[in-house]
Amino acid sequence: MRKLAPVLAALALAATACGSDAPVTATVESRTLTVFAAASLTESFGVLGKRFEAQNSGVTVKFSFEGSSALVQKLTQGAKADVFASADQANMDKAAKGGVLDGQPSVFATNRLAIAVGKGNPQGVKGLADLAKDGLTVVVCAPQVPCGSAAKKVQQTSGVALKPSSEEQDVKSVLAKVRSGDADAGLVYVTDATSASANVDKVDFPEAAGAVNDYPIAVVKDAPQAQLAGLFRDFVLGAEGKAELAKAGFGAP
Repeated sequence: MRKLAPVLAALALAATACGSDAPVTATVESRTLTVFAAASLTESFGVLGKRFEAQNSGVTVKFSFEGSSALVQKLTQGAKADVFASADQANMDKAAKGGVLDGQPSVFATNRLAIAVGKGNPQGVKGLADLAKDGLTVVVCAPQVPCGSAAKKVQQTSGVALKPSSEEQDVKSVLAKVRSGDADAGLVYVTDATSASANVDKVDFPEAAGAVNDYPIAVVKDAPQAQLAGLFRDFVLGAEGKAELAKAGFGAP
């Protein structure tokens, strides 16, 4: 009987466990996906990030939105990220030459410039040439920033020479100066002017067609969340990503 005692005790314990009504819960691993993205992607990627989180339990998408040139500099200096989305091919090429990318980038959208002016267009800006008029305070992006390189190209091809009061480090800073009234007009992307339509008016101009920016996306080398990074890249390139980007005013690649 002494030999049977441990066996009987084990059977009793098993029976108790099988009869328990205690729920069995599965632990979902928490993961953070870090995305470096051009400032002009703030609104559209913000929406896509929330949808990606909803479709991937335990995942948090952390964005860093800045000028593409600043993001490349951070990456080449050792900053950790999983995904990089640039507002032009030139800065993505810099990232590739810096050895910070894993695989080939893919273009997921295009964008072009527009003129942002105060509500009601108080200065009566009708086109690019108007920005060269005396007495008009104009702001643009710095040349190393994608929206700045596009502005420079537009001036070169059109022959219109601007004298901006400042050159900003990202397109949102240009937009902020127009919204606050510190500038009469600013060269921004169509998407930025559209997202701020409650505060600014948008003036399209035909010369912008000569400086269309491609937006590439890539997984970062040695990404802490490499698998998630690939999933997010594919999500942006997929049907849901395309639909949201089109809604924001981006062009198809």
